[in-house]
Amino acid sequence: MPTNSHELAERLLTLLPVWLSLSFHEWAHARAAWQLGDDTAALQGRLTLNPIAHIDPIGTLLLPLLGVPFGWAKPVPVNPLRFRQGINMRTGMMWTAIAGPMANLALASGCVVLWTALIYFQPLAGHAFEVAYKSLITMIFVNVILAVFNALPVPPLDGSRVADALMPAAFRPVWEGFYRLGPIALAAVILLPQALHVNLFVWPVRGVLGLLSFIARAVVG
Repeated sequence: MPTNSHELAERLLTLLPVWLSLSFHEWAHARAAWQLGDDTAALQGRLTLNPIAHIDPIGTLLLPLLGVPFGWAKPVPVNPLRFRQGINMRTGMMWTAIAGPMANLALASGCVVLWTALIYFQPLAGHAFEVAYKSLITMIFVNVILAVFNALPVPPLDGSRVADALMPAAFRPVWEGFYRLGPIALAAVILLPQALHVNLFVWPVRGVLGLLSFIARAVVG
C-alpha cells in the first residue's frame, strides 16, 4: 500500500488511465450489445463511460491500489436472447466481445497520436508536460495490453467468444470441453508465465505498439 500522501497521489495518477481504459472497454461491450438489440446493460446503467458504473471493488480498486499488476472491471451483462431477429446468438456474442478490445485499440491509437504530437510540438512545459507525457504513456500501454490479453481465445476472455463463433463443427466437442475448463486455463495463462519468469505478451504488445507508432508518425508528421 502507498505509505504517504505523495506516493498515494502518484499511484492514483497511474490508476486513473487504468480505470478509464477498463470503463471504455466495458462501455464498448454495452454499446455493441445495445446496437444488436440487447438493452440489458443499458437498463442496468452500464451504457456509460462513467467509471463508477463499471467499478469492481476488488479488481478495479483494491488490487491496483495494492500494486498488483492485474485487475478487471465489472463485466457487462449481455443477453443474446434479446438480440434482434435474424442475428445469430453466437455471431452476436462475437461482435459484442470484439467491441471491447477494438475500443481499447482505438483509444490507444488516439493516445499515440496525441503523445507523438506532444513530443514533436511540446505545447506544454514543466510539470504539466511531464504529467501529460506520463498519463498518455500509461494509457497507451494499458489499452494495448488490455486488447492483446482479452483477444486470447481463453474463456471467459473476449477472444473465446470469437473462437466459439468461428469454431468448425468437427472441433466443437473438444472446444466445449476446453470451454468448461476456462477458469483453470485462464489461471494458467496468468500464473505460469510469472512462475517461469516468461512474458508471453512482449512480442504481440511490441508489434501493436510499433504499428500504432507508425500510424501516429504518418498522421502527425
